[in-house]
Amino acid sequence: QVPFVESGGKLVQPGESLELSCGTSISIFRDVTVAWYRQAPGNQREMVASISRTGTTFYTDSVKGRFTISRDNPMNRVHLQMNNLKPEDTATYFCAWQSRQSGNFQGWGQGTQVTVSS
Repeated sequence: QVPFVESGGKLVQPGESLELSCGTSISIFRDVTVAWYRQAPGNQREMVASISRTGTTFYTDSVKGRFTISRDNPMNRVHLQMNNLKPEDTATYFCAWQSRQSGNFQGWGQGTQVTVSS
């Protein structure tokens, strides 16, 4: 599968904001649900947010009210605006897309590192 390319991660202080972006060359981008996942050291990979082809969004409880996912279909890009960052948000962040046949998420890239620390 063609991987996503994630970007935007950096070291920030608690309370600051950051926007992540990812892009892909897959031709079916506009027709599938896309999601941001994250994985912290020693933890399992978890879904942070997702957005459907029609714009319906999902957020995990720990980021609800702080993070916003959006998509730009003409540019084949998905964004994650992260506000009021906390140390527990520290992780490697990945994009993936959902197969409409199997339901599996695919297209994992290298990820982008977000570190929230004083």
